[in-house]
Amino acid sequence: MIKKIFFISLFLFNFTVFGFSKSVFISVMINDKIITNLDIEKESEYLKIFNPNLNNLEKKKILDLAKNSLINEIIKKAEISKKINFNDENPFVDDYLKNIYTRLNYTDEKEFEIFLKEKKIYSLNEIKEKIKIEVLWNELIYLKYNNLVKIDKAEISSKINKLSNETKTEYLLSEIVFEKKKEDELQSLINKINLSIKEIGFNNTANIYSISDSAKFGGKIGWISQTNLSEQIFNKLNEKSKGDFTDIINIGNNYLILKIEDIKEIAIEVDKNEETKKMIKFETNKQLNQFSRIFFNKARLNYSINEK
Repeated sequence: MIKKIFFISLFLFNFTVFGFSKSVFISVMINDKIITNLDIEKESEYLKIFNPNLNNLEKKKILDLAKNSLINEIIKKAEISKKINFNDENPFVDDYLKNIYTRLNYTDEKEFEIFLKEKKIYSLNEIKEKIKIEVLWNELIYLKYNNLVKIDKAEISSKINKLSNETKTEYLLSEIVFEKKKEDELQSLINKINLSIKEIGFNNTANIYSISDSAKFGGKIGWISQTNLSEQIFNKLNEKSKGDFTDIINIGNNYLILKIEDIKEIAIEVDKNEETKKMIKFETNKQLNQFSRIFFNKARLNYSINEK
């Protein structure tokens, strides 16, 4: 009876949003959770906010991205609920939201809320719930894996000692992080990704192939200082110019392609303590992101995902 009431309320909700001419059907069942065709359409419009270039993709590809986004959300929320009370208030949700609307060039939360009302996608509160999933997922990963993070302080110290009080290079980067499944042939997968970049662009290809959280933003990861890059990656980027992307870079069990959106040289006055803190934080986050992908892939195997 409870499930029936839930389905009816969801059914009516979607009709309210998209109009009575739209038929509703279940697209995916994840254990006892359902995703309808209208949920997927709604999510696809949401994803376009983060990467407007998605409008250039064929509709089926956009809907597939939206479907996977919702599947991932449901799994993450279920895993979070095993360890953390999802209903507790979390102060980082508003910080995360501010980062999003600032990144999208909105001056404040109110302006972003007005935009959402005009688009008629998710309400601000619904987006905060989606953000909460990401915030609590990061908290879960930190609790599980923080003690496994390995920081090479000697390497960090060596990098900092090489800095001068003159300039350092910063790169505005986008990324595609992908993995080779057992049934895949690596070169064939690389060829598909390269062809996709040629046909629909780097950022749309990141949406489709990248397993990084940055995929939602078309792979955009922002400005990264040369001090936060490994020697291998810095050398790869140093060979390239603005607009270029690197060859395949092997990072553990995954593979990485970086695109240089922009380059700048900035004057610096080295504060070794401050640089050390920044580099430790960057390296910690990088390793936790790797643990996050590993944990999610393992967790996903425990869910029954039936696509209709």
